Amino acid sequence: MIREQEEPTVKKTVRSKDNSLWGWIYRRLLSLVVGCVGVIAFCMWLRYFVTNFWIAHQMPEAVRTEFAILQKHPESDPARYHQIIDTWYGLSYSDPSIGSSDWLLLFALVAIAAPIMFIITLRSVRPISVHISRLASVARAVTRGSFGVSTVIPARLPDELKRLTEDINVMSGQLSRYEKELKASNVALAHELRSPLTASIGRLQGMLDGVFEPSKMQLNMVMLQLQDLNRLVDDLHLLSLADAGQLHLTKTDCNIAELVREKIAWVKPRLLKTGMDVIDLNQSETHCHADAFRLGQVLFILLDNALRYAADGKKVEIDHWLEGGKVHITCSDRGPGVSDDFMQKLFVRFSRAEASRSRHSGGSGLGLSIAAAICQAHGGRLTVQRNQAGGLTFNITFPA
Repeated sequence: MIREQEEPTVKKTVRSKDNSLWGWIYRRLLSLVVGCVGVIAFCMWLRYFVTNFWIAHQMPEAVRTEFAILQKHPESDPARYHQIIDTWYGLSYSDPSIGSSDWLLLFALVAIAAPIMFIITLRSVRPISVHISRLASVARAVTRGSFGVSTVIPARLPDELKRLTEDINVMSGQLSRYEKELKASNVALAHELRSPLTASIGRLQGMLDGVFEPSKMQLNMVMLQLQDLNRLVDDLHLLSLADAGQLHLTKTDCNIAELVREKIAWVKPRLLKTGMDVIDLNQSETHCHADAFRLGQVLFILLDNALRYAADGKKVEIDHWLEGGKVHITCSDRGPGVSDDFMQKLFVRFSRAEASRSRHSGGSGLGLSIAAAICQAHGGRLTVQRNQAGGLTFNITFPA
């Protein structure tokens, strides 16, 4: 059964070493062979048992007793032993030729068991065939653009097929999520590009029509809009490079403490306006091999984010240290934080905590996406968590 879902929930399977595809086929074929041989052997034994029981029942008591003794010691009187067999069991009882009844019975049993074994084999492999058909249906749906389609994972399947099904379900769900994010990103991108362009064109058209005087102030307003547009294009270009794995870094000996002091100095005028206090918890130097310019971008983005959204907390704390061959940088604020739903998409492009924010008050929504991309390019990651005292803590980790 195929079902549509936004993000497929993959059932966790317990994998055992002997549940591989080869083991799965081997066990079933071995079971069929052993079962078939066992049934044939049982039928042959049953045939002899019934024959012996019936003939022994027909023998006189004296002959039966004599034959029982001769069966244990046939060499004592071979002539009498064979006479009793020929008399009661028939002259063809010991016939070794292929035309004997024993061989005919064996051929008949094999002729009966072969098609039964064939049918059981087909029924055994049918679940695999059905499941592969389901996977093919999912693949065809994905190629047609129906992302998010998935299929159930039967419990009694080889581990390879279970893992393949899990991977296909996850891939389909990721494609569905990427498609939705791409559509939302395109809509947001069109809005972000249109805003400065519309403002610039409107201002220039106003000057051409004589509505506005072509003064230096008016031209500066147009220049500011074009600079915003240029920054947005640069940010999008950086993210595109990061997505393509082409964000090249110029790594040198980098002093994190010096970077922190430099970025705090950059935002100091805005700190004075908002009354916020940035505290550097670690004054000692932390050296690493990294791109100082890109790391400075990350620190500036985090500080700018705190100034925009956590100014009510009046405090931002930055810490940095080396541990286990990795650099750790934290940036904690005391702001109101964000909702649980928004925490899941904090690093998604063009996302803002409040949809009503304008570009000037809330930014373009690319800052944290850029910071995460730079951390990833350094072989690390940028994560976020809630503080017990309120606000958020951003954690940067990358190899030293």
